Amino acid sequence: MILAVCLYAFTQDENKMAVSLGAELNMNTREMFAGGFVLSFDYNLPVSAAPFAAGLAVTSSLNFKNTAVVEFAALLRWYFRNTGHDGWFAQADAGFCLISEKRKKKLPLPSPVLAGIRTGYRLPLSSSFYMEPYARIGYSFFIGVGVTGGLRF
Repeated sequence: MILAVCLYAFTQDENKMAVSLGAELNMNTREMFAGGFVLSFDYNLPVSAAPFAAGLAVTSSLNFKNTAVVEFAALLRWYFRNTGHDGWFAQADAGFCLISEKRKKKLPLPSPVLAGIRTGYRLPLSSSFYMEPYARIGYSFFIGVGVTGGLRF
């Protein structure tokens, strides 16, 4: 009974969580650009000073030659125009990546450590749907640009 009451109270706050899926072009391999998909989940933190969100993101990419990378990252996002959880944002990512590379030369693989920053714009399309273009830089990838579409619930 208590669990049902807590779940009911939790679901009454509209649009606290968001899930998004999108495409990205990045340079997280030593050769060529890579194309891939992004899946992310975030939760709006109840911080009164500024709108923050925390979550998880998974990015998978392939450079169409010999390297595949899957990135797993925790994220912390700040919507710095203070317009709620829409508009311009800055985001910090930290995590790890799995790299699969078919190569003739036995060069060392890039580091599995992942750290980066991202900036973008969450454009509301309705009260539940949004679109989000972004750019990111960091380590062990170099640069990435992408766009996601998502659902708030």
